Amino acid sequence: MVKFCKDGSDATSGALRLARAYTGRDMVACCADHPFFSTDDWFIGTTKMSAGIPASVSALTATFRYNDIASVKALFEDYPGRIAAIIMEPARADEPQDNFLHEAMRIAHENGALFILDEMITGFRWHMRGAQKLYGIVPDLSCFGKALGNGFAISALAGKAEYMRLGGLHHTDFPRVFLLSTTHGTETHAMAAAIATMAIYRDEPVIERLYEQGAKLAAGINEAIAGHRLQDHVRLSGRPCCLTYSTLDGNGMPSQAFRTLFLQETIRRGVLMPSLVVSYTHSDVDIARTIDAVHGALGIYVRALNDGVESCLVGRPSQVVYRRFNEDPASSCPPPRL
Repeated sequence: MVKFCKDGSDATSGALRLARAYTGRDMVACCADHPFFSTDDWFIGTTKMSAGIPASVSALTATFRYNDIASVKALFEDYPGRIAAIIMEPARADEPQDNFLHEAMRIAHENGALFILDEMITGFRWHMRGAQKLYGIVPDLSCFGKALGNGFAISALAGKAEYMRLGGLHHTDFPRVFLLSTTHGTETHAMAAAIATMAIYRDEPVIERLYEQGAKLAAGINEAIAGHRLQDHVRLSGRPCCLTYSTLDGNGMPSQAFRTLFLQETIRRGVLMPSLVVSYTHSDVDIARTIDAVHGALGIYVRALNDGVESCLVGRPSQVVYRRFNEDPASSCPPPRL
């Protein structure tokens, strides 16, 4: 069964309401290594931006680590009979190791909890039928979005009828769950966009091209990194269809200042690349232009490692999203240069 909605938060929060209603339990658990599940309190309360969220609400969400099955087992030992569901992305930059997804689902089921996959990113990108098809696993509930509507505001909560029917219109032995009903939930142009998008996925080699163009991009960027001898400072990771990169300082530590510099210099060369997620429309010319921009930016990166990153920045370094406080502009460096 499927219920359509407007964004990822609608879908993931709806999935957890179903799990809580079905199990009669109050706690949920999400993967601490995956950066975003929802704008709702159950998730934001686990981040550094928990201001405004009661501690009693935050206490109802536990966390575990990806590819760490011991941390999943510990959840159910620490909170026996309380966890309604565990939710995670199937994968990000790292692949599941040692049958992690299947083992996590087995442990959840053995302890009476549901297993939920957030496929907002992986769905229709890792595989036409989602990463769950690629990894050979069938979760209890799944959440899709992003590629589903090619930029239009649509997402979907899908799952086994045993659980989904609690939010439906037919009689069940369970109290009805207020699943998904929003102000703009009934607008239909996003649904039309999703239907058209799925037809293109069905009829054209979208997934194959994502992998093909992503592989070209990765090869070119890695060659540029090696050419500048920056392997210890700029790194690519992830599947070709959904690449990510990290920027490290002279001590090999993640650096927002160097990330800001890298973005500054690629933008200067006409390419905005906060991520490296290829699309079906990215041509060989686009890939080559991106690689050229990266090559130029890396030359400045080398200079910044030698002379100090502050000397190369036009404005202040960007800040991480999840932060307790904003920086005091007076203490940030350097001042903007016009």
